Amino acid sequence: MKTSNNPKWWHYALGALAAFLVAFEVYGPALNGPFVYDDVYLPFMNPYYLDKPLKVWANVRPLLMASYWINYRQSGIEPYAYHWFNVFLHVLNSILSYVVVRKFLAMAGESGWMREVLAIFAGALFLLHPIQTESVAYVASRSETMSILFFLGALAVFLYRKTTAISVPAAIAVLVLFGLACSTKEHATVLPVLLLLTDYYWNPKGIKRNWKLYAPILIGGSLAVVAVIAVLKASPSAGFQLKNLTWYQYLFTQFRSIWVYLRMYVLPVGLNIDHDFTTSKTIFDQGAIGYLIGLLALAALAWKYRHQYPLASYGFFGFLILLAPTSSVVPIQDVLVEHRVYLPFVCLLLITVDFLRRWKVGRGAMIATLGAVLAVAGTLSYQRNELWGNPAALWQDAVNKSPNKARPHFQLAYAQMQAGQCQAAVRNYETVAKLEPADQSLLIDWALAEDCALKTDSAIGRLKQAAQMTPSAHVYSLIGMMYGKQGRVPESLDALAAAEKLDPKYEMIFVYRGNDYLSTGNISGAAAEFQRAISINPLNQVAINGLSMANKQLRANK
Repeated sequence: MKTSNNPKWWHYALGALAAFLVAFEVYGPALNGPFVYDDVYLPFMNPYYLDKPLKVWANVRPLLMASYWINYRQSGIEPYAYHWFNVFLHVLNSILSYVVVRKFLAMAGESGWMREVLAIFAGALFLLHPIQTESVAYVASRSETMSILFFLGALAVFLYRKTTAISVPAAIAVLVLFGLACSTKEHATVLPVLLLLTDYYWNPKGIKRNWKLYAPILIGGSLAVVAVIAVLKASPSAGFQLKNLTWYQYLFTQFRSIWVYLRMYVLPVGLNIDHDFTTSKTIFDQGAIGYLIGLLALAALAWKYRHQYPLASYGFFGFLILLAPTSSVVPIQDVLVEHRVYLPFVCLLLITVDFLRRWKVGRGAMIATLGAVLAVAGTLSYQRNELWGNPAALWQDAVNKSPNKARPHFQLAYAQMQAGQCQAAVRNYETVAKLEPADQSLLIDWALAEDCALKTDSAIGRLKQAAQMTPSAHVYSLIGMMYGKQGRVPESLDALAAAEKLDPKYEMIFVYRGNDYLSTGNISGAAAEFQRAISINPLNQVAINGLSMANKQLRANK
């Protein structure tokens, strides 16, 4: 009696369960890790958004912001739920990667145990590869994991259509998923190009027959590109308006960056949250022209052997297409970032399985070898997640690998401040000032670290220097706070008065003034100041605690 090689439904269920269990084990060290880096600029960390409805949060990237809004409504600013949701999305993406790669293997003529083993390996490698950790453990990179969920979903619907010409329901499904992907992150606009490449390689007649999909999707993609251009014009860190990075310099640099991404896929060492990667100002800087020639040579080989190695050829061109939004001519301040590999990762998997399926080895040896690769990948990912769970360790790792870049030192100092390591933070802020000119942001954080290290006079001096650069209520209120801690109440009140003139709605002015009044016995005045702060921000816990203390003293004095 013959047995079918096709998996049963419960095989898929067990595989999905195993993926969830393994993922949450590997990413476990980061689940309770605090918010890091750009996480602190997300809406749930901004008091302005906390009492606002969903429509205020979702003014850009609506689906992404809706997910943060739901997280906040359920868990406040406890990081666990945010990290958990990222890992959940990552598991779903790994399952979709299995589904997509399995279909491509079938289209390339692969069947039986080889197809299943390689497809499972591809999904598992997507799940466990250490280069993926930045996209998953970093809450701000949910834009990657969430947009790719819809992107891969659209690709899977397209691949699994039952006829050469896509049906109307399938076309609608692809269009809806494409729209969801673009509304989560703009890089998904390249999907139409990938679908055209797919039809060209696997179903040339389908390009004309699928007009009912390509016509609306290209129109939608064009509108999305217009939206992307609008976003770039308003962005301080990306777009053609960047002062110190032209489009051609960025392109020259990307000729080199692409090779780094490929190297980190094959040999995932030197992973770093903040790479120090020099810009190629000309085509000859850092050998950019040599890397370009290498890419052209690979492209020529991929084209020449497209019939013998269809998956690898398609995967190479697909990789370049999916990387293009971040690694071509649109300048982005950070020229090398690991999470940019998350979208094109599935194409690298296709290259991998195309070569593996030609390996003349038995099933047992194949499974054992691939299992060992996955074990190594999972171990390395676990180690990266241990760093992501400890910001000070994460940024110390970045400082070790990028010692001449100011930002890792700055972020390490901030993490050390959060951990109460004030003296160490001061030393790293000093290093930052040696690596780049001190701006107001550095001076403020440096002053807070010095105040924490009981160097208050020096801290006040730095704040005064910051105030000379750009007078602000924030700076003057901090000066007032530090004078108040020293018991120099008149100087404190003068600084707070200057802050109020600059911004009478800055709540911390009234918190610090309330503290001054408490210290001088003006309890009723203190209560009034705390109440003013609460009227501006009802969620200000310091003001709430101060008002409670003042009211207790008022009741005790009656």
